[in-house]
Amino acid sequence: MTPLRAFPLAVLLAACHSAAPSRAPQPDRGQLAALLTRQLGRAADDWNRGDLDGFVSDYARDTSTTFVDGRRARHGFQFIRENYAPRFAPGAPRDSLRFEEIEVRPLAPRIALLTARFILFRSGRTTASGPFTLVMERQSDGWKILHDHSSSDPH
Repeated sequence: MTPLRAFPLAVLLAACHSAAPSRAPQPDRGQLAALLTRQLGRAADDWNRGDLDGFVSDYARDTSTTFVDGRRARHGFQFIRENYAPRFAPGAPRDSLRFEEIEVRPLAPRIALLTARFILFRSGRTTASGPFTLVMERQSDGWKILHDHSSSDPH
């Protein structure tokens, strides 16, 4: 093979090598699950206290952060905050929140998939519930939600 003909092959091999999956160690699944379960617990506490800023602090503050509510995808931290804000207005009805069926799957050293079920309840009765999926990224200030797909079960 002539050196000129070998050049494109060398470029292709180099590109494939750089696109290969990272060999960085995956986070320990059990430790990550415990950490993100605690984080969801804090989010539920923030919701139940009426702390909007605390509740949305787990979302990445980015215009590409995505929220899918069963109808369509919406983008941006600001949209997510504005979407939840009416529930936190003084005097607004807001049922208590808890999370169940939490499962965490590390996808890469800094990326995780979390599935769970939200339960809104009042006076011991479930008022709304549904499954949700989060794609989370470990950032400099902790694990943040990049993508939230939430659905409500019919009641």
